[in-house]
Amino acid sequence: MAQETPDIIYTIVDEAPELARGSLLPIITAFSTAAGVNVETRDISLAARILSLFPDELTAEQRVSDDLAALGELVKTPDANVIKLPNVSASVPQLEDAIAELQSQGYAIPNYPADPQTDAEKAVRAKYDTVKGSAVNPVLREGNSDRRSAKAVKEYAKANPHRMGKWTADSKTTVASMSGNDFFANEKAATITGAQVGGAKIVFTATDGTQTVLKDGLSYGEGEIVDATYLSAKALRDFVKAEVASMEPGVLFSVHLKATMMKVSDPILFGHFVSVYIEDFLAKHGDKLDFNPNSGLGALEDLIAGNAEMEADLKAALAAKPPLYMVDSDKGITNLHVSSDVIIDASMPAVIKAGGIGWGPDGKAADTKCCIPDNCYAGVYDETVEYFKETGTLDVTTCGAVSNVGLMAQKAEEYGSHPTTFQAAADGKIEIVLDNGDVFHSHSVEAGDIWRACTAKKAPILDWIKTGIERFDVVGTGAFWLDANRAHDAELIKYVAPALKAAGKDIPIMAPREATRYTWVEMRAGNDVVTITGNVLRDYLTDLFPILELGTSAKMLSIVKLMNGGGLFETGAGGSAPKHVQQLEEENHLRWDSLGEFCALGESYNFLAATKDRPKAAVLGAAVEVATQKLLLEGKSPERKVGQNDNRSSHYWFARYWAEALAAQTDDADLAAHFAPIAKQLVDGEAAILDELQVAEGSPADLGGYYHADPAKVASIMRPSATLNAIIG
Repeated sequence: MAQETPDIIYTIVDEAPELARGSLLPIITAFSTAAGVNVETRDISLAARILSLFPDELTAEQRVSDDLAALGELVKTPDANVIKLPNVSASVPQLEDAIAELQSQGYAIPNYPADPQTDAEKAVRAKYDTVKGSAVNPVLREGNSDRRSAKAVKEYAKANPHRMGKWTADSKTTVASMSGNDFFANEKAATITGAQVGGAKIVFTATDGTQTVLKDGLSYGEGEIVDATYLSAKALRDFVKAEVASMEPGVLFSVHLKATMMKVSDPILFGHFVSVYIEDFLAKHGDKLDFNPNSGLGALEDLIAGNAEMEADLKAALAAKPPLYMVDSDKGITNLHVSSDVIIDASMPAVIKAGGIGWGPDGKAADTKCCIPDNCYAGVYDETVEYFKETGTLDVTTCGAVSNVGLMAQKAEEYGSHPTTFQAAADGKIEIVLDNGDVFHSHSVEAGDIWRACTAKKAPILDWIKTGIERFDVVGTGAFWLDANRAHDAELIKYVAPALKAAGKDIPIMAPREATRYTWVEMRAGNDVVTITGNVLRDYLTDLFPILELGTSAKMLSIVKLMNGGGLFETGAGGSAPKHVQQLEEENHLRWDSLGEFCALGESYNFLAATKDRPKAAVLGAAVEVATQKLLLEGKSPERKVGQNDNRSSHYWFARYWAEALAAQTDDADLAAHFAPIAKQLVDGEAAILDELQVAEGSPADLGGYYHADPAKVASIMRPSATLNAIIG
């Protein structure tokens, strides 16, 4: 007998949002059960994904199911209703840390083979590579993204403006990108014809004629856009050297990449920045060390710890270069310490929000040179910086809201986060060869160059255009962000332009730089704007605009309308989650804001009600909206310091306001009767509950693990109020 699909699936993930689940999910489950709504969990955390790879190495009690694969099948059905919290997109250092932690807990999984030699090591490496980078999102996103701020969130942000740095015309902050020979300049794209449908492979041919199949078993369908491009390692190193040499006094040097999602390409790019920056040190000591610059300065410091000569030489090499933008100046963690520490979609908005300011090694604020090597999207940030220099700081009390419709279904535009990105082992050429014999794309490359390919299928493209038109009709202002001078975008325009004409819609098509300024101008004038973009820009813009507009991107509502009728409701970004966990461990205060979870929860209930004729779910959803608005208006969101509201006390207030809304509504008498006494108990127990929630604050908290925490310890830490637990269950 087939297992019945749960009404709602709530994902188990990582870091701060996962800790928050320990407090919030019992509330959600209790309220849902009262309305006959079945909520279950599925584990897509990094630890679970690792453990699912090696069932034969584990005891029966240690084995875990591959929940991500199961969800990947579910989202292709009309029954899917999934609330997805932010998960770790693991870089190699994060993956290695997670493996070490699991091993220390008694899980006999193998080490990550950094340089596999044997077939067994290569097999292990291949397994681990499936969980690196943005491994979750491409599996679950069987639909395109509709991301926007909830009305309650936007109104609260306007009435309670967040702190913004001051932009001035004389700011020395700039964005620097390569002058050519990057992914943008070298891109080729074409659309698969009927005669080209079928299999394909990626082949490297060395200058001596030796051929190596880099990737076999590819398959392309009619109408699918296939891209290929490369970035020159030599040109990149020349760019880094030139930018370092041209630094103005007092300006910080920084690089902004996304080594977590672009898991193959960006760690390599990062490594070139590191090796150029400490070239004096490496010239003297490099041949004595087993050091991979892709691992960053943090790994080097660990490697040479205790060697006084090397430590002094590294210090001198860094002192000879311009000061670095710091991740944590108090702890000496620089922009070049770990590739996953500076993630462009979080780091660039943070610099812009601060008025172009970063923090230097001396702990003082300074203007910053922001290096974004590739020109595919660097212009978005460059135009933003120049716009704010001209116009000054954004007034968040009057600005409009910026939403996004993003092309991402069926792994559309998954640059760098899937196994079609390669570093050239030698000089030669890399080609996509179709089974019919056509050489679809060909590039001459040099050793060390980074080559990548990606696709966008026809059905997701058409669905994206349709969704974009629908949102434009609601919003009234917006544009398709496509550059006719970029190969990939030119192919997309061949779909977009006739679709707009057929629909009778006059929606502008603009290159990203032009569209960036257009959006800021309209937004500053108080107009709402929809940005209709590809996948990577979706990722970047749904941080950039919300962080400036709302103060955070974690409060955005993200609805993925799955192409086969289901719904995926994402809860916002988790970029600051590691710092939140660190604070909890140090002083038992979790400042993670679950507002994104509240918004997704309400939409999930509404979707259930609309698609499955479940009126009680609609009542729950409406009450969630009332509770969320009241939570914001009453100022009950988490704050930064011990003694203030944190995630757990915010959940108490949410549960109370939710129960009160359900007790007061008149659409369902049974639910009103059920929640009236619960609401009263939550009101009467206020003092005891808040005391119990805060009694341990200020003291360290032991989670029993970072990537694989002890469930009992997490439950004790996240549900410390016996009074609240007795009411909720």
